[in-house]
Amino acid sequence: MKSYRKELWFNVPRRRGFINITGELENCLRESGVREGLLLCNAMHITASVFINDNESGLHADFEKWLEKLAPEKPYSQYAHNGAEDNADAHLKRTVMGREVVVALTEGRLDLGPWEQIFYGEFDGMRRKRVLVKIIGE
Repeated sequence: MKSYRKELWFNVPRRRGFINITGELENCLRESGVREGLLLCNAMHITASVFINDNESGLHADFEKWLEKLAPEKPYSQYAHNGAEDNADAHLKRTVMGREVVVALTEGRLDLGPWEQIFYGEFDGMRRKRVLVKIIGE
């Protein structure tokens, strides 16, 4: 069995944002040489996520509105976590959007459904954060 590991780094210039990372993961798959197996991709920071959904700007705007209703950024004083930091809302948003994805690999391709794409979700940006890619298989 082959094993491949790579770290991807992102620096979103705003507090929140979504980045389509499907192409970068396809590049990792090519580099790995794995044709059949599994790809794990997870955010290595507790205020960011990796998730699968449609690459549609209206949906991304809906995510932003919905998440802000669930865990509003302000007032900062509403959260017990906020003290030295002001990112309690980002921790909650990450929990809702998820930490990682696992994707089946078939014939050297990501085995995604129609319209599915893989995204990095940032909820406390303006600094470098990493995402782990781990691929195992034959």
